[in-house]
Amino acid sequence: MTYSDDQHAITAHDSEEDIRNRDIKIFINGEIVHRDQAKVSVYDSGFLLGDGMWEGMRLYNGKWAFFEEHMDRLFDSCKAVSLDIGMSREEILEALTKTAEANQMNTDVHCRLMITRGTKVKPFQHPGLSRSGPTIVIILEHSKPSTKLLDRGIKLATVPQVRGLPMSQDAKYNSHSKLNCVLACLQAEQAGADEGLMLDPHGFVNTTNSCNFFIVRKGELWTSTGDYCMNGVTRAKVIELCQHHGIPVYQKNFSLFETYGADEAFLTGTFGAQTPVSFIDGKQIGNGQAGPMTRKIRELYQTLIEQECQS
Repeated sequence: MTYSDDQHAITAHDSEEDIRNRDIKIFINGEIVHRDQAKVSVYDSGFLLGDGMWEGMRLYNGKWAFFEEHMDRLFDSCKAVSLDIGMSREEILEALTKTAEANQMNTDVHCRLMITRGTKVKPFQHPGLSRSGPTIVIILEHSKPSTKLLDRGIKLATVPQVRGLPMSQDAKYNSHSKLNCVLACLQAEQAGADEGLMLDPHGFVNTTNSCNFFIVRKGELWTSTGDYCMNGVTRAKVIELCQHHGIPVYQKNFSLFETYGADEAFLTGTFGAQTPVSFIDGKQIGNGQAGPMTRKIRELYQTLIEQECQS
């Protein structure tokens, strides 16, 4: 399925258009170049195999929100797959800062930091064929979540594609290998929804193809156990906020039965923060818009961002 410029697929990452992004500069292995000149080799491990890790981060008032938490996940993931980044946290921060300065960016900026195993000498699988060191790319864009999406909400469809067991491909890796999630997204789209609601291997509600998932029932916030989903930074912050402000929050197994009867549902992610869910499998959730708990969590999270990123 293809879309025209004025009829694109709705996603949890919809943003307001910003023409400045047509001329952004991108960091590639120490060089900062115009996006039209930003290229990596067709022999790169990320292109050939999806062999790499990435982080999505946001810049507010010149400061990267929850930088240390993102670096914890990135360095843990790269260590687990024996991928030597070749840079310290401080050096990554310096590269991010230089890229932001080159683009004259200070706030409402989204980053995709990508680390691959690097260029291979032959187009085959073995990691030992990557001998030139990692490929490091930083893409920064002026980016504000679409306000229309906050009013409309996301429509989900439960999909047959599941988040697998840790010994197949642990969902905690924020890896370039996203085919599993792409398949879930396609299945949802073909069912007439915006994103796929993915179950875990035991049939319990887990996550969507791109974000973590929460429901609200009788004043309580529920999310999955975390055993089969991305350990999202925003997910963790929402749980911490609830615990700090006396909002009952549970990481637990729950089924579609409880989900369909939820008072509210929302997604969490670095880009959209908290995105309301309006329909699941054609069933309206609550009043089909952001409910009072979703709005409260969004306000608490915005306050946390302001505290974290004070100018």
